[in-house]
Amino acid sequence: QVQLVESGGGSVQAGGSLRLSCAASRSIFSINGADWYRQAPGKQRESVAEITSLGRTSYADSVKGRFTISRGNAGNTVYLQMNSLKPEDTAVYYCNGNYLGRNYWGQGTQVTVSS
Repeated sequence: QVQLVESGGGSVQAGGSLRLSCAASRSIFSINGADWYRQAPGKQRESVAEITSLGRTSYADSVKGRFTISRGNAGNTVYLQMNSLKPEDTAVYYCNGNYLGRNYWGQGTQVTVSS
């Protein structure tokens, strides 16, 4: 069993920055990587960023160049640095990790960007 807890969300104006954190109860991110997803009202959950166990990163086109995913050295924390935020980034952001073949999700953290 793994618990994931996101934090760092909030309300910012367009152009601002936020840093999201996701803490896991086990050091799973260095083994199986991690993902950040988001879900806006009335829309499907979408992948935002991924970091593999080897530290390779990939991003959705909509956030490329503005968001950066990273991982803490202990492998139990993953971050999402979000810069140049836009109103369309408004969503609940979730981190996702895998442990022993099972996917785990956090409860989500709300990000609201006003124009």
